[in-house]
Order: sequence, then C-alpha cells, then structure tokens
Amino acid sequence: MSDEAPEAGRGERIAKWLARAGVASRRDAEKLLAEGRIRLNNQAVTHPATFVQPGDTVQVSGRVVDAPDRTRLWRYHKPDGLVTTHKDPEGRPTVFAALPPGLPRVVSVGRLDLNSEGLLLLTNDGALARQLELPSNGWIRRYRVRVFGTVDERQLRELARGPVVDGVRYGSIEAELDSARGDNAWITVALREGRNREIRRVMTSLGFHVSRLIRTSYGPFQLSELKRSELEEVTGKVLREQLPKA
Repeated sequence: MSDEAPEAGRGERIAKWLARAGVASRRDAEKLLAEGRIRLNNQAVTHPATFVQPGDTVQVSGRVVDAPDRTRLWRYHKPDGLVTTHKDPEGRPTVFAALPPGLPRVVSVGRLDLNSEGLLLLTNDGALARQLELPSNGWIRRYRVRVFGTVDERQLRELARGPVVDGVRYGSIEAELDSARGDNAWITVALREGRNREIRRVMTSLGFHVSRLIRTSYGPFQLSELKRSELEEVTGKVLREQLPKA
C-alpha cells in the first residue's frame, strides 16, 4: 500500500493507531516505522502519514496487532523493587511482569523508579499515556517523601522558585514539612513536571537522604486506599468526566 495519505478524515495515522493499540508511544512507533518493522496489509510501511482503515491488517516485527480496544485506564499501587519497563536488560523484576493475568497490553503514564512506590497509572492507549505525561496539562503530581536530615522550612519554600541542581533547572516545586522526629522527617511534595529522579536529586542537593518516596496522586487520580500491588480499573464514567476526549 502506498505511503501517501488518503483523503482527510479517512482512517487513522498509523503511529497513532499503534499507540492506541498499546504497542508503543507515537514517538517509538515512528522509530519502528523508520526501522522497517511495520507492515500494512503485507506491505512495508515507513511513513508516519500512512493511514490505517477499518479491516486493515497491521504487523509489527511479523506479529499481527489487534485493532485498538476502547480506551481503558487503571490505578496501580506500585511497590518498591519493581522497574517500570516491559523488559529490563539487568533482569530485575518489572511492573508489567507483576501485573495480574488477563490484562490487555498496557503502558504506564510516566514512571516510578526502582525504589519508589505509590500510584502508577496504566492504560491500553499509548496515545493517551503520552498526552497525560505532558507538563502542559498542568496536572499536579503529589508525593510523600521521608528524608533523613534536619529540615529547614525556608529551604523548602525556596523550591517554589524552581531549583537548579548540577546545572539543570527544574520547574516550581511545592514542598511542605508534615512531621519531624529527630533526624527523620516526612515532606509533601507537589510538582507539575516529573523528570527522572527529580525529587531525589533535589532533596540530595538540600543535604537530605531520601529513604522512602510514595506518589499519592497524579492529576485527579488518587492512590487512596489502594493496597500494595493492587490494581483497580477507573470506571468509564470517571474516565469520561476526567478525560472528555478519551
């Protein structure tokens, strides 16, 4: 099939289709296209402007991909000790291997590192995952952080200006001391752009050692009473209310 785009309004661009099918993010799907690993109706496809029509057959690395299901979203209480990836080159246990059987292929909305725990959103729609990760959504991500060290609340207030750590400027961070006993303290942290290990790096720059990090909310979705390793699907009603375009 030609890589030329058909008339406007017909079908769906293949990178978006693959993302909604949970194969990869749109960006990673475009890499798969460039590598020649995508076939549409048994014809090699390399151009992201190619459209998929109802009834078309799409293959990735020789495997037929099922058409995207309705958009679904789950709340998962990630325990520490799991890597947020489908396959870890170091052989460490992963979030996706630990999920209960029977789920469709899902991707995470952002990540939590190996030693972090708490709320992780999972979806079968890769395009939605990418959308929810964008800082432009303005969604606040909240964490409870246990640190070892003497906390100066003035230092915490100054994080609202956007800290600079090792030459990297981060966005505004709201941090409030919850409790302290001796050299151990709990801090609530809120931010809108969660870069890789951002909280740990910022807290280290203040002289603290992070001994526990728990994400308690991501936008309107809360960890609430979800137990460790527990998974709960967000109802269609809530999904429509919070994500009108889903």
